[in-house]
Amino acid sequence: MVKPLQYISQGLFYALFMGVIGYFSTYPTYTHLPPDETLIKLSLRHAGQRVGECRERSPEELAKLPAYQRKGGTTVCPRERADLVVELEMDGKQLLHEVLRSTGLAHSSNANIYRSIPVKAGVHTLKARLKDRPGEEFNYVREETVDLAPGRIIVIDFKAATGGFIFRNKNSTITAQPETKLNPEGNE
Repeated sequence: MVKPLQYISQGLFYALFMGVIGYFSTYPTYTHLPPDETLIKLSLRHAGQRVGECRERSPEELAKLPAYQRKGGTTVCPRERADLVVELEMDGKQLLHEVLRSTGLAHSSNANIYRSIPVKAGVHTLKARLKDRPGEEFNYVREETVDLAPGRIIVIDFKAATGGFIFRNKNSTITAQPETKLNPEGNE
């Protein structure tokens, strides 16, 4: 009599377990974004420009160095890099302003940022700016008017090698202004 009772109770336990799993697989419902919102994701990894100027070592300085350190050349550059300033505006309203310190012991590596910003869907003008050198002016600026559909995600990436900011997954671009990149002297 023990065996049939064991099988029945084991079957009831499995049915209860499947019921709990079935319930939680459909309820409560998960909503990623409210129906009238979209998500802007900003992602970048970039090293700022060096803070100081490179200089040439004098012959006296080279003579004081061990032989293995002389092979690297006569130019000495500071390792520290400038802080990055990242700004994101939508329709003239600032969504994000971050000052990013370079990583590493000597602050000589990349600065990183990843942010998700929920905004209302619709047609908006987005402006992304980055400053990677000392001074007041932003040397990477990109402005685009985009149609952000509800529930969608737009990704703003940054690659200095390809010219700066890249807007991805946008539904349609109405107008786009070219990327502005200033050289170190501040001229376009």
